[in-house]
Amino acid sequence: MSLSKRAFAEFLGTFWLVLGGCGSAVLAAKFPQVGIGLVGVAFAFGLTVLTMAYGIGHISGCHLNPAVTFGLLVGGRFKAADVPAYVIAQVLGALVAALLLYYIASGAPGWDPAGGLAANGYAEHSPGGYTINSAVAIEVVMTFMFLIIILGSTDGRAPAGFAPIAIGLGLTLIHLISIPVTNTSVNPARSTGPALVMGGWALSQLWLFWVAPLLGAGLAGLTYRWLAGEGKAGA
Repeated sequence: MSLSKRAFAEFLGTFWLVLGGCGSAVLAAKFPQVGIGLVGVAFAFGLTVLTMAYGIGHISGCHLNPAVTFGLLVGGRFKAADVPAYVIAQVLGALVAALLLYYIASGAPGWDPAGGLAANGYAEHSPGGYTINSAVAIEVVMTFMFLIIILGSTDGRAPAGFAPIAIGLGLTLIHLISIPVTNTSVNPARSTGPALVMGGWALSQLWLFWVAPLLGAGLAGLTYRWLAGEGKAGA
């Protein structure tokens, strides 16, 4: 499969992740009488990854996340030459989804853009008011565990066909744990789309949601290579 086709698949997949995940938070989480709440948002993010893993996993690997791409690179599962195209496609997909979400959300009577687009934040912009130290810790650890799930479930020795389920449910669990702390990133592209559209504080705090997920993903890549035996795990 050509790199251009794989990159476009990543664009589509990341678009779906941000539209489905952030869209559920912005449009449905607090909707009168039938709001889906934190649990619903967590499942929405998990379902976007699960559905796209089956939809485009055979085309691009369904990374949808620069941290996943980086973790797979460190883990010996991905070529360095393909990283820029994947990351650019992921960020563009997230940005287009955030722009569309802004357009849709602004059609509601009395909608306040200050409410954000489910942007990630810490301190006064954390849903629970958690400090920057808490934000760094949870983003590193949650991304680390997410990559361990991905690397393990896609290992050539793992049961075939079940990886999307494990990865989707893993992301759901991660959101159930960490939405109160940072609104859950574990994905620099997911954070970048809403931050670029919102600007202001979301853009000024964006650095953390690149640094912490990439750190966690890199550590997971190294850890899994050691656990599985370097050069023995299948893609």
